Amino acid sequence: MKHILILHTGGTISMSTDQSTGVIKPSSEHPLNEYSHLFNEEVRLTEEDILQLPSPHMTPETMLIVKQRIDAAIASEEIDGVVITHGTDTLEETAYFLDLTVRSVIPIVLTGAMRPTNEIGSDGVRNLQNAVWTAMSDTAADKGVLVVMNEEIHAARYVTKTHTTNVATFRTPTFGPIGIVSKKEVMFFQKLIKTEYFPIERVTKTVPLLKAYAGMSGAFLEALAQTDIDGVVIEALGAGNLPPATLTGVQLLLDRNIPIVLTSRAFNGIAQDIYDYEGGGKQLKSAGVIFAPGLSGPKARLKLLVILEQSTDHAYISEVFESV
Repeated sequence: MKHILILHTGGTISMSTDQSTGVIKPSSEHPLNEYSHLFNEEVRLTEEDILQLPSPHMTPETMLIVKQRIDAAIASEEIDGVVITHGTDTLEETAYFLDLTVRSVIPIVLTGAMRPTNEIGSDGVRNLQNAVWTAMSDTAADKGVLVVMNEEIHAARYVTKTHTTNVATFRTPTFGPIGIVSKKEVMFFQKLIKTEYFPIERVTKTVPLLKAYAGMSGAFLEALAQTDIDGVVIEALGAGNLPPATLTGVQLLLDRNIPIVLTSRAFNGIAQDIYDYEGGGKQLKSAGVIFAPGLSGPKARLKLLVILEQSTDHAYISEVFESV
């Protein structure tokens, strides 16, 4: 019998709808507790309410708490898999943080819900059930941290929330899901070629995230250059380009030895140094800007936060970002 650790962190999956007001709010008792019997004959479950936070309240520091609990369980509790229930707003960020910082070959699966458990069409119980079945599957091992929602299995590195309320909100742009859960069967069709691991004991760096837009000036970047930051991530235009007016601010940051990581604000595709004009990707990369192909802005920010705990060397940071 498999032993699965379930860590509850909060979010809609642990909330109920007030029938008189229609407001969604945390429950005094986790609504999923009454459904534990669904697994009793097949798996031993250990459940913990490690946090009780709406997902907008999650921070890298609270993500670190979850990571440390998983590390402890893997080291001493003979578990076969981990399931984490989480609010959907920042689920992809916690998933990717764990993907970068937990060394494990056992399945680690995040799931959540778009509808509270007492609402018609609630998806939480089904998502939890699918997540547990995925964590029980030997085929889910050594595939990095996974996100299981709406009967699809996604790699933490690329999955993102694409709709504010739809139960089919989680998608992997460009690459698609790596597997599905059909009834009780867990099936994988692809896996990441390369995984990464960065040991981390604390999160101490400051990395803001900016989004480029038409007519953007360099004012934000120039102001950031005067503050105490450790790096900056920019969601650039198209394949990785910036308006010319931003370049003075870019150079000020680079002159201060502050790493700038560039992603694309586009939903699909990857950031590349293709265009050779003022503000184009070729010139930005030549100036020392680091490209993060395939990562969203929030995930590139988390990766930079983690890497900066290892080293502030620009060559190392560039190699780590651009080798995946």
